[in-house]
This record gives sequence, structure tokens and C-alpha cells, in this order.
Amino acid sequence: MDVPARLKAQLLFMREVDALKETWRNTLLITGKRFENDAEHSWEMALMATVLAEYAPQGTRIPRVMLMLLIHDLVEIDAGDTYAYDAVAAQDQHEREQAAAERIFNLLPTDQAKSYRALWEEFEARETVDARFARAMDRLQPLLHSYHTHGRVWGERSIKASQVRKLMHVIGDASPALGELADQMIADAIERGFLEDN
Repeated sequence: MDVPARLKAQLLFMREVDALKETWRNTLLITGKRFENDAEHSWEMALMATVLAEYAPQGTRIPRVMLMLLIHDLVEIDAGDTYAYDAVAAQDQHEREQAAAERIFNLLPTDQAKSYRALWEEFEARETVDARFARAMDRLQPLLHSYHTHGRVWGERSIKASQVRKLMHVIGDASPALGELADQMIADAIERGFLEDN
């Protein structure tokens, strides 16, 4: 086939990121039947950002948030999913993910590689309203899954309420209403025996 170089690079990138469908996370589907993959996680959060847009800080650009959420875990194709409560795996997470970002985003044509990499870096830095709302979605989605699966993974991995609260504060930082929801879910999970208080 005679494919222009730019299109060839874009198609190579798309072929590569298909691996996200086989990059497994440490979060169960709400049905509890299996763990979700990164593609499912990213899609659900992009949709969640549109559904919950009214709770976003003023000035949040939801289309940018959606794109941010769609690309934020592409690095896990190489780096793997680092479980949010795994302090040992988190020690080299930054280095693994930076190397992955370098390889994966650079499959794209230069202009797109720079744009996508900058958006990913913005998500990681969490300094803009868009990035903070995206991070809130990234925390709220697995909280919803853990709550609706009666804290099964929390129990299996001996996760305590203090650990969950520590991670979930970013939700309230971006959206007081969603932060209050997260607090209520954690309190209810404790009361119902899904999560051990400490």
C-alpha cells in the first residue's frame, strides 16, 4: 500500500494503543465478574466527565478533559497499572511512565506527539482546572466500582478507610459536591462492612 508517512504513523499509533484493551487494572467491573482493562476505564471516565460536567469547576473545558482521560493511561501499555495503594510499585512509577510516554507518544507525527504528550503531562501535574477535574474522575470511577462490588478488592488487599480517604481528597479539591459524595460513599462502605475503619 502507498500510505502517506503521516497517516502511516497515525495508524501505527492506533495499532499500538489497541494494547490498552489488554492492560488490566486492579479494579473490578461493577458486576464483579472480572477486572476491568485500561480501555474500559478510560472510556468510562470520558463519559463520566460529560455526565458530571455540571459539577466541574468554572472554566473547565470538558472536551479537553475527555481527551485527557482517553490518553492518560496509554503509558500503562508499557508501564503496567500501578495499584493506587501499592507504595512499593509507586517508587519507580514516574520513571516507568515517563519512558512509556516517550515511546508511545513519539509514534505519532511530531505535532501530535507534542500535543498529546503535553496534555498527558498536564494531567500528571494536576495544576489546571481541567487536570484537576480529570483527576477527580480518575479517583471517583474506581471508588464507585469498589463501592458497588462491596469493597471486595479492598478486603482482599487489606485496604483501610484512611488509605481510601487519602486518595479521594482530590475529588473534593476539584468539586465540593463530588467530594461530599465520595465522603458519603466511604462512610456508608464502613457502616455496611465493605471497608475497615481505622
